[in-house]
Amino acid sequence: MGEGRLTLDEGEQRLTAVYQAVYQDDLAQLTADLPENGRYALADLPEAKMAAVRHRRRKAAVVGAVMLAAVALVGLWALSDEHVLWPGFLFFFIFLGPLARGPRRHR
Repeated sequence: MGEGRLTLDEGEQRLTAVYQAVYQDDLAQLTADLPENGRYALADLPEAKMAAVRHRRRKAAVVGAVMLAAVALVGLWALSDEHVLWPGFLFFFIFLGPLARGPRRHR
């Protein structure tokens, strides 16, 4: 209904049928005439696209902050005249920490 594929009356009839459905197979009949059975309709909404853009921007900001921190640590090490890379243990937390957590899924 929100995309204009169904009229308001038809959408209300289908919604009533959804609430009356007993088995999951009953639901497939309600979306059979929609493109791709209505599976990807919500992903094409502007709100979903904006959420994906916000997520990418947030991720880019985090990666930028981590890279800035790493460059700052290496710069401090270079200026300190130490022979041992003392911020090396921090690189483990900065770079390998997120990798150890594995991939995350969004809701």
